[in-house]
Amino acid sequence: MNYREDRHGNKLSILGFGCMRFAQTAGKIDLEKAEKQILAAYENGVNYYDTAYVYPGSEAAVGEILSRNHIRDKVYIATKLPHYLVRSRDSLENYFQEQLRRLKTDHIDYYLMHMLTDINAWKRLIEYGVLEWLEEKKKSGAIRQVGFSYHGNTEMFIQLIDAYDWDFCQIQYNYMDEHSQAGRRGLLYAHEKGLPVIIMEPLRGGKLVKNLPRKAQELFRRYAAKYGEADPMLNASPAAWAFRWLWDQPQVTVVLSGMNTEEMVIENVEEASKARPGMLTKRDRAMLTRVVQYINEKMKVGCTGCAYCMPCPHGVDIPGTFAAYNRYYTEGRISGWKDYFMCTALRQTATGASNCIGCGRCEKHCPQHIEIRKELQEARKTLEGPAYKIARRAVRTFRKY
Repeated sequence: MNYREDRHGNKLSILGFGCMRFAQTAGKIDLEKAEKQILAAYENGVNYYDTAYVYPGSEAAVGEILSRNHIRDKVYIATKLPHYLVRSRDSLENYFQEQLRRLKTDHIDYYLMHMLTDINAWKRLIEYGVLEWLEEKKKSGAIRQVGFSYHGNTEMFIQLIDAYDWDFCQIQYNYMDEHSQAGRRGLLYAHEKGLPVIIMEPLRGGKLVKNLPRKAQELFRRYAAKYGEADPMLNASPAAWAFRWLWDQPQVTVVLSGMNTEEMVIENVEEASKARPGMLTKRDRAMLTRVVQYINEKMKVGCTGCAYCMPCPHGVDIPGTFAAYNRYYTEGRISGWKDYFMCTALRQTATGASNCIGCGRCEKHCPQHIEIRKELQEARKTLEGPAYKIARRAVRTFRKY
């Protein structure tokens, strides 16, 4: 296993165990299987285990497995505060104490504000006294390091990075999301501020393995056939290439993988043992760029996510909207709609395409010369159907209580 350091000198395995997708039996976590997978990872050097309050049964499973195998203090636990459920200073404490009980521990190594969507969500927590509460927990040692996980655009990510003295952060990042969500610009910004960056969704929920276009699959096969004899490392699976693309970047600290079979654990551990910054050649990167082009052939809008169109004076998340709109056609309706909902409707102030009044300011700055106003209206028609409106109203109602 290879390791990279956080800002306090802790050595973290570059492969982290994402504990959201444990194998299940009859709708419940199969504890026996989960234990075998966690122990296989631990015995091969994985020391970072990521869970969350809202992952059904996950915290309790992790706590039980680490406790009964006497390895709690030999690994790092990361879990997340469900800030969207917090209504008072007391509820901060109540959720935290419940998490300690579930995890059978007296401290959390890496504690995240789960899925911060915008700066207003953080300000709301400040009103509830989160700054003083976190300071108390860090002084007592109950929380060792504080961070946040994020889904949204680059500009808002940078605002959140600057809003508090974070110890680390967690973002969705992969070779398809290089210029969407926090993106490479966000990754570099966090790194420049000295923050370790934890990566989630390295395979986009498996889509960079299972749902690749036929031409992309064939490209991987041809590449291995042409160069694999001279370099066996190039006889790699699409999953391995996705991990390599991440580990090639020194700014990436840990890559989380939702491993739910022992075989998957061993395969990923083997890749992590070979990974190093700068491992990809110019030819390798060109091949992956071609894969991205094949995936993007069904894209509706040629947006690169550069964000020159931002900020929109009326609050539209233009790059986020187009990324979700494209994903709707390249990866499927559910994936695109979910992305759009998370990036626009879950924020304190909605940032969807329906905010557009057609002022045209954005189009003056677009280097791709996209007809942004026209495309936003098409995206709105596609993504803001009855289900979106109902869900958005539900979010607003929920926040009142």
